[in-house]
Amino acid sequence: MPTPHNEALKEDISKTVIMPGDPMRAKYIAENYLSDYKLVNKVRGMYAYTGYYKNKRVTVMAHGMGNPSIGIYSYELYKFYDVDNIIRVGSAGATTDKLPLKSIVLAEKSYSKSSYALVQNGTCKKVLSSSEILNDKIIKTAKDLNVNVLKSIVYNSDAFYNETENPSVLFKEYGCSAVEMETFALFHNANVLGKKAACLLTISDNLVTKESLSSIDRQTGFDEMIKLALESIL
Repeated sequence: MPTPHNEALKEDISKTVIMPGDPMRAKYIAENYLSDYKLVNKVRGMYAYTGYYKNKRVTVMAHGMGNPSIGIYSYELYKFYDVDNIIRVGSAGATTDKLPLKSIVLAEKSYSKSSYALVQNGTCKKVLSSSEILNDKIIKTAKDLNVNVLKSIVYNSDAFYNETENPSVLFKEYGCSAVEMETFALFHNANVLGKKAACLLTISDNLVTKESLSSIDRQTGFDEMIKLALESIL
């Protein structure tokens, strides 16, 4: 059934959803990787496409920026569309100079100071885990494709422009190799609803060296990660 944020019918959404943050990246994935795809949602510009990747039915849907946004879309997909698996494919900032641009990180756990889980159902945890089953499949697929992936805890922040956090401290004290803004809500929703979630991140910025990718690269330069996510659902 449609929701206030998603006009798709239940049958329009597959059991596995690949979720980039950027709607234009969702469009890019559909146009370049899927066959027989159709646009099933455009409410608030949050595009969702359902089609086939190598004869496997899959939905690609944007989730926007931050925990509240992905919190809405992932919860509705799990709860009202009976989605079983969500793999987020996004960008992140590296907290160590040892992680160059376009490196791929698999978020094993998410450490956050966000109040999302507390507000949503009273969960007081600051560290949430992703799905071991999905992670194992992604790691196996990465080996088959000869793609280097760093499995790591990541730091989830509610503030893109953060004036207090020291990236080096996040790496040295908490082991967080990257910073992003959505894993905590995604992992929480999956855990609450008994579903599976994973997150692949391409390093778009290095917070130590100050290197960064262009806005165009952020939309279209993540093909290795995208292919890894899609191959992992086969």
